[in-house]
Amino acid sequence: MMFTLTEVASLNDIQPTYRILKPWWDVFMDYLGLVMLMLAIFAMTMQITKDQVACLPCLEDPEEASGPKPHSFPQPSASDPASSPATGAPVATTIPLVTKDLPDEAVHEIHVTQQHTAVFAEKYANQPQPTGVRTNLDYQQYIFINQICYHNALPWYSKYFPYLTLIHTIVLMVSSNFWFKYPKTSSKIEHFVSILGRCFESPWTTKALSETACEDSEENKQRMTGTSSVPKQVSLEGKDETVTSSTPMLGVKFSADKPIAEVPSSMTILDKKDGEQAKALFEKVRKFRAHVEDSDFIYKLYVAQTIVKTVKFILILSYTSTFMAEINFKHSCKPDIKQLTGYREFFCTHNMAFMLNKLLISYMALILIYGMACLYSLFWVFRRPLKEYSFEKVREESSFSDIPDVKNDFAFLLHMVDQYDQLYSKRFGVFLSEVSENKLREISLNHEWTFEKLRQLVTRNAQDQQELHLFMLSGLPNAVFDLTDLEVLKLELIPEVRFSAKVSQMTSLQELHLCHCPAKVEQTGFAFLRDHLRCLHVKFTDVAEIPAWVYLLRSLRELNLIGNLSSENNKMIGLESMRDLRHLKTLCLKSNLTKMPTNITELSPHLIKLVVHNDGTKLLVLNSLKKMTSLIELELYSCELERIPHAIFSLTNLQELDLKSNNIRTIEEIISFQHLKRLTCLKLWHNKIITIPSSIGQVKSLESLHLSHNKLESLPPALFTLPKLRHLDVAHNSIMVLPPDVGLLHNLQHLAINSNKLEVLPKPLFRCTKLRVLCLGHNALTVLPEAVGQLVQLTQLELRGNCLDRLPALLGNCRMLRKNGLIVEDHLFDTLPVDVKESISRETNVSFTSGL
Repeated sequence: MMFTLTEVASLNDIQPTYRILKPWWDVFMDYLGLVMLMLAIFAMTMQITKDQVACLPCLEDPEEASGPKPHSFPQPSASDPASSPATGAPVATTIPLVTKDLPDEAVHEIHVTQQHTAVFAEKYANQPQPTGVRTNLDYQQYIFINQICYHNALPWYSKYFPYLTLIHTIVLMVSSNFWFKYPKTSSKIEHFVSILGRCFESPWTTKALSETACEDSEENKQRMTGTSSVPKQVSLEGKDETVTSSTPMLGVKFSADKPIAEVPSSMTILDKKDGEQAKALFEKVRKFRAHVEDSDFIYKLYVAQTIVKTVKFILILSYTSTFMAEINFKHSCKPDIKQLTGYREFFCTHNMAFMLNKLLISYMALILIYGMACLYSLFWVFRRPLKEYSFEKVREESSFSDIPDVKNDFAFLLHMVDQYDQLYSKRFGVFLSEVSENKLREISLNHEWTFEKLRQLVTRNAQDQQELHLFMLSGLPNAVFDLTDLEVLKLELIPEVRFSAKVSQMTSLQELHLCHCPAKVEQTGFAFLRDHLRCLHVKFTDVAEIPAWVYLLRSLRELNLIGNLSSENNKMIGLESMRDLRHLKTLCLKSNLTKMPTNITELSPHLIKLVVHNDGTKLLVLNSLKKMTSLIELELYSCELERIPHAIFSLTNLQELDLKSNNIRTIEEIISFQHLKRLTCLKLWHNKIITIPSSIGQVKSLESLHLSHNKLESLPPALFTLPKLRHLDVAHNSIMVLPPDVGLLHNLQHLAINSNKLEVLPKPLFRCTKLRVLCLGHNALTVLPEAVGQLVQLTQLELRGNCLDRLPALLGNCRMLRKNGLIVEDHLFDTLPVDVKESISRETNVSFTSGL
């Protein structure tokens, strides 16, 4: 059964979408393959239907020529009476017959026959007589001889040339498209072609390139009008030098001389479905690049199949040219069949020789052209590195200067696409650009987060300020800048924050939180933030993530930096100069410092509060503190301090010191605090202090002392000689006895001694009539003295967690004590007289109503 031309041609067929990966020489070779295929099938058809040889015996021996000639006409002799004497032709003669016994009809028929014979003889005499070599072979013997000589006398190439042509053509066709069929490469190619087609047809590609064209035209317009010839400057107050418009801000330059081109509204309108598809394309391109760039198998396979075709071309051309001379029309055949035919040699003719010769010449010409295309393909492959692809031209022509160069199979596929149409690569590069992706996110974000939606998220914080908290968005919606009454803006885990000139509309904005949010700001926006922002919180992973413009906010009052301030290489502090933060009053550093940053000394003239949260890292060097003479408040949390740092004693203006959550065991240095005449609050809570030295009595200026969550077992009498002490917190210790000297603290307003081991309260305690808060919970008290009624200003009394049986009735004398301020078990509250309970409850209700 024969196969059709369509079935064979399907070997050269590929998916229409793969055409973009076929350079012109591959397409040309495909067409050459089709022509060679048609030529091979035509030759096969002619050979199958008409190919044969015709053979005649060669009469070389005399004896072979003298045999009987049964098929020759008999030649009459001159003596034959029935022949003419001159020509030897038969003549009409009368043959005597005996007719006397025959009927008359028979006699008449005989005479008529004799007349016809005479007429035939006369005609035959006028025609030429047959000449040539007579053979004694019949028709069946000729057929036999032709078949024998076809197989013996004809060269093999004359018989199998069409089949070889077909096989070679099929091999070349398979070699040309093998990389499209091989499973390991076809999946990648199919994925690439699919993504490339979607990128080419995506509406976002058109909009991105159109936006680039708009920006280029706007830039050209500005250049022609000459508006960019005058550079602008950002001046900083109180400095002689100025910061030019090229001051870098986190890798972005202020472009005062190049105004940002506003994209027309029609350009930024993107259907939601198109936007989601574009986002998915960005993700697919990212994953495909990571998958394909790791290998160069597609490149190697293409090179291998090109080499195979070239070698095949050389092979075909070499052996075909040698056999072309063997295709002849005449052939001599000497089969060993004399015993069957009586002849030893035959002379044969091949009827297809002429046509096969012409077809072979045509085939060789096609192969030669095919080979030239193969050689050019090899030249193109090895002429330049195809495993590297640069988008430099695309970067120059568009605003997407961040399009990365690619390598390996990804680069090779793009080179192949360029041979088809370079516009594909240009459009594909849009989806490799992070700038393009960010623009898409910005457009989608603005469509999703409208002004009405953001307005619903605005709340009131504890300071009664309007606050907006945005979490894990793709960017900062433009509608945020329309919230002109917003006072606090919190941004968390937003990968791209960009403050445009519209931020100047937020005239009420005073506090900004940037939690893992790399932020960029335009020049006009920076000028507004520089003059209006008062409080800034920046949370980061590495110090390099802190926006550079933060250090230029000259109106900033409070700065909170939360993250790793040390470099990974040299453990040096990476903070930049803070000399421009001339109005900064509060600096909070929550990090893992080993020494105090030297940069903070630039803030010494005006910094009044310094907070260091070190998260358990030991702070070894604090010499920089000595220069911070203007400090009023100092907090050193979790710095693994074992003693009170001596550098603190140089801070003569210090009023509050907080050394919470350290490893302090002894505070013998506390006597040095007597030189800090303004120190009013000392917080040594959450440490491991065992005893309080008597020298505590020398710090006469103390008004508040926090020693909770330590290991104290007793309180020295000198502690109660502090005349200004108003707040004493010794909760969560192991104190068993409260000294009677506590009655000497006439100004005491807050006493917290809960979570200790007290069993009895000294009566002098109730002489502290200014007490407002008394925390006695979680002790071992069995009786609450009636003298508690003397504390008429008491507003909070904590008794829960003791061994009390009842509450004294004189508790009713504490007129300011309310039910919500009395922290006690319900059954103990029920032991109070009814009038006392009603008095406490009534006053609570009245106060609550008044508060409402």
